Amino acid sequence: MSNTDVEERDAGAQLSTAPSEEPAQPAGPALGVIGWARWFWRQLTSMRIALILLLLLSLATIPGSLIPQNSVDDSKVAQFQERHETLTPVYEKLQLFDVYSSVWFSAIYILLFISLIGCIVPRSWQFVGQLRARPPRAPGRLTRMPAYTTWHTDAEPGRVLSAARKLLGRKRFRVAPKAPGDSSLAAEKGYVREAGNLVFHIALIVMLIAFAAGQLWKSEGGKLIVEGDGFSNTLTQYDDFKGGSLYDPQDLDSFGFTLDKFHSSFEPSGPQKGTPREFRADVTYWEGADGAEKKTAIEVNRPLQVGDSKVYLLEHGYAPVVTVKDGQGEVAYEGPVPFLPQDANVTSSGVVKVPDYRDKDNKKSQLGFQGFFVPTFEEDSGTMFSQFPAAINPVLFLTAYHGDLGIDAGLPQNVYQLETKKLKQFKTKDGKPVAKKLQPGETMTLPNGAGELKFEGVQRWATFQISQAPGKGWALGGALAAVLGLAASLFIQRRRVWVRTSAGPDGRTVVEMAGLGRSESAKVPEELGELAEALRAEAPVAKETPAESAEGEPQ
Repeated sequence: MSNTDVEERDAGAQLSTAPSEEPAQPAGPALGVIGWARWFWRQLTSMRIALILLLLLSLATIPGSLIPQNSVDDSKVAQFQERHETLTPVYEKLQLFDVYSSVWFSAIYILLFISLIGCIVPRSWQFVGQLRARPPRAPGRLTRMPAYTTWHTDAEPGRVLSAARKLLGRKRFRVAPKAPGDSSLAAEKGYVREAGNLVFHIALIVMLIAFAAGQLWKSEGGKLIVEGDGFSNTLTQYDDFKGGSLYDPQDLDSFGFTLDKFHSSFEPSGPQKGTPREFRADVTYWEGADGAEKKTAIEVNRPLQVGDSKVYLLEHGYAPVVTVKDGQGEVAYEGPVPFLPQDANVTSSGVVKVPDYRDKDNKKSQLGFQGFFVPTFEEDSGTMFSQFPAAINPVLFLTAYHGDLGIDAGLPQNVYQLETKKLKQFKTKDGKPVAKKLQPGETMTLPNGAGELKFEGVQRWATFQISQAPGKGWALGGALAAVLGLAASLFIQRRRVWVRTSAGPDGRTVVEMAGLGRSESAKVPEELGELAEALRAEAPVAKETPAESAEGEPQ
């Protein structure tokens, strides 16, 4: 059988759909547990998986930004659940109210952490090896390089190489050590690119660690303080307090402060009327149990720092000062009552609770007043809404109740709301509810000698957030390092330069220079041209023929 027949038979066999008569090749050995573990590790530590996990982590933070979180505000979560009764069970099963402590978010977070470490460790050793290795020797044919130039000079080859070595050293190239009898030199530059890449990934790990530390050991609490009142940094003094899973309340910094005066100013007129211009809380604070008192001011974005704790100024409002007398003519309650703002002009709602009260028959009972406070009231508006946030014409509007406030049952109760299930509203003889609009100095008299409430004046209050957030400095440093590392890896190019000298047929020295970059860039030929121009100052161009001149043009 001829070779042609054999080739035709093989070609026909390749086109045939019949099963092959040749015995099947034996299958490779099974991977086994160790093999699968190695395969999984290689996949997990690949750059592609790291980028996918980073994208998933970014997407996972979206629900935490759109859906109220228990770790931020329980009340907003409760309000959301009341409005969305159908979605609430689904969100709870998916842990969407606790995104950052959920199982799925933690899984992505931990896998990304492991993947980045797995990427960085081998690349770090590889980078160290590159730093220790000398630049590669010049290839045999420099004319094949993307950037190339050559010229003839009367200078000696050794002198040219020595001048090139000094020139490249001044330009911060890493030049290979001189070898005996070598007529060429190699230099490399741009290692900062690889270093920037490593710095970027290490910075990501630092940011992940800082974020985890901030979540595990953080503490955050709020306190509403009326002018003249104080605060001591103990757990019982907080209105609300939340700490990380590893936070110990004993780690609270020992300090306290008193709100001396709250200052605010607003734009009085124009299109920005009512816009805040200044918020400042003048406080007196002390460190430790016996620390000396110091005065300072807390402003928005200018917190007070004591130890590892920061005190931020958040909100402000008004606290009407009232005096309540019972049916026996004795003072049952007196002092400021904080009302909570409801709009930008600080129209506020609140309640006054009087748990110790006796009626005209000397029977024990309880009183409750519910209503609104308006810092700037205008009769012409026809509504109980404030027309300006400053207290220009303060008015207090209250409705009175008597009975059981529900505070003796031992159940938690919102101090800014009135539970009216066991209360009866005071009414006039004609059956109308007892309600009155009061200005400072005016009195609301209850029917049948039940007592009275006097609106004495207005004080200011402010809410403060006291927080400890470990890892913020590390997170900021990691973010800055990541930006710098990314910039270095994007804008710095790794490139090599070779210089070779040889004796020409006419006895003159032939100088060849070539450059190569890791990626195509117009900067490599430009840089090579600048280096060649500088080197020609030490090795001037000899008188050349037109053909040689054309050959020496940069490519």
